[in-house]
Formats: sequence, C-alpha cells, structure tokens
Amino acid sequence: TDTAAKIRAKYIEHSAGLALNVGIEVYESRALLTGIVADEQARADAVKLAWSVTGVTDVLNELVIGRAGILDTARDGWITTQLFGRMTGDGKILAINYSIETVNGVVYLIGTAQNQAELDQVIKHARDIEHVRRVVSHVRIKKASS
Repeated sequence: TDTAAKIRAKYIEHSAGLALNVGIEVYESRALLTGIVADEQARADAVKLAWSVTGVTDVLNELVIGRAGILDTARDGWITTQLFGRMTGDGKILAINYSIETVNGVVYLIGTAQNQAELDQVIKHARDIEHVRRVVSHVRIKKASS
C-alpha cells in the first residue's frame, strides 16, 4: 500500500538494515511490523518511524531481536506460500482479505475475517503446516451490517 511504501521510505532514510529486515503490512491504517532486528534500538526506531507516517492509526510491533539464517528465511517463505494456497483453495475463506507474514516459524495474520468461523479456519490451516510454531492473529471480524 501507499502507507507501507511511506514507512519503507522512512526506513531506507534511517538505515539499510531496517529496510531489509522489517516486513510491513498495512491494513486499514494498521501497520504490522514483522521480522528480525539486531537490537532493541533498531526495534524502537522501526516502531517510532512507523508511527511518524501520516495515516497510521496503530502499529502492531511483532519484531523479534536476533538473527535469521538463510534456511529459516526460506522455510518461512514456504510456510507463507503454503498457507496462502490453502486459503485460496478453501471456498469458505476470502483470502484477499488477509495478509500473511512468517518469521521464525511464527505466522502473523492481519486483515478482516467475514466471521469467527472463517478466522478459525484460517488459523487451523496455518497450524496444520509443518514447522509452524505459533499463529498470531491481528485479524478483525467484520461487523454485521444492520
């Protein structure tokens, strides 16, 4: 999104490390930050810079301090791809309403579910994938129209 691009631009200005290591998903003005950063200062900078972008109403900080190996990164990408495929193939899920990030085997979800049953199904699909350690949901349930 445009907001994610603005956050990314702030990261690039600040440091190449942030730009490379932080995943940004923006959904309804809520910025989900995922990835692995070197230290607490980098984590704090990432959050502060995201908040500085006009239009951001919430920053969901899921940044982890540590290091990732190439195998972990490849495995995380594979988990994300598998989950997206399962969601797309499930007729009860509107996959387009979700964004998925995977870091160190932890699946982060953001978006809007049609109802609790749909969200439960997405989480079940995620948990059924090999190497998934945990699922963290920042998904909102769509309000029923009156």
